Amino acid sequence: MTSGVARQFENIKRTRRRKAVGSVALLAALAFVTLQAFAATELLNPDARLETFVESLTEFFPTTLYFGVVPFLDFGQYVEFIVQENLLYDPEVGNLLFQWPPQPYAFFFWELGIFSVFGEAGITLAMGFVGTVLGFPVALVFGILGSERVIPFPFNFVFRGTMSFIRAIPAIIWTLIFIPFLGLGPASAAIAIAFDTTGNLGRLFVDELEEIEDGPIEAMRTTGANKPQVVFFGMLSQVRTAFIAWTLYIFEINVRIAVTVGVIGGGGLGYIVTAQQNLLRFTNMMATLLSIFLLIISVELFSQRLRSRLRSDEEKMGLWELITGFPRRMAEAATK
Repeated sequence: MTSGVARQFENIKRTRRRKAVGSVALLAALAFVTLQAFAATELLNPDARLETFVESLTEFFPTTLYFGVVPFLDFGQYVEFIVQENLLYDPEVGNLLFQWPPQPYAFFFWELGIFSVFGEAGITLAMGFVGTVLGFPVALVFGILGSERVIPFPFNFVFRGTMSFIRAIPAIIWTLIFIPFLGLGPASAAIAIAFDTTGNLGRLFVDELEEIEDGPIEAMRTTGANKPQVVFFGMLSQVRTAFIAWTLYIFEINVRIAVTVGVIGGGGLGYIVTAQQNLLRFTNMMATLLSIFLLIISVELFSQRLRSRLRSDEEKMGLWELITGFPRRMAEAATK
């Protein structure tokens, strides 16, 4: 008995030693690969010095003296550039509503100003919105036909493979592809985002359809329903809320993508960023980045508000409560 216990104890010790040696070897291999990665990205280059980075921060964050002695961030320079370049508001379009008497008909139908009133931010927002609207129906069709519950394998793989091909090419590359046809500007960017939406949103739709319950489908079949009726009433009725939520999420992503494709000439805030960078006007570049942040956070708040309406098991919050209660909810989440 004693010898058996001793052998078992030795086996346990040997197992622990092997695990310890394996862990050390894994950490050593990870450290070696990390070193190689830092070298490949030139972060080990002696010219990439921290003091150079610190000195350049003053170009992004200009300071001014308040009360003659206390240095603070000079937001005035940011605001001046935002107003000058109409990054968040175009007064020529907005004055149609805010002048007296207001001209709502001219605003909505002559100038089509719902998006253009927000200046360059409105162009970026419009690119993401158009890309979502154009990509949604194609993604819906591809998502349905790509599900093995609707089209048997391997025929459904034609649609899955198409979506995989679309996802393999980033939206910024799609923009470069469409520039020869539509030219530089928001049109190429919007169509590129629509293609990207088809691949990404269609894949999410396929995954949702693969996880639905079989009960409603079998019930529809027992009533003699044909295939389109089974798909529409037995399958899509189960994932309607999820499809709307995923579409809103993709819309958020598309607005971010609109900023990215704007860098290569798509227009909007992304184009302003790269233009100011090329001019080495980093203060103006930082002002544009702040405008991008305001746009993205506004879209996220709007999307979160709509998605909260879709969740029947959660307490509904008004938009004002959603905004003002954000610090409190962050504090509560941090203490959990």
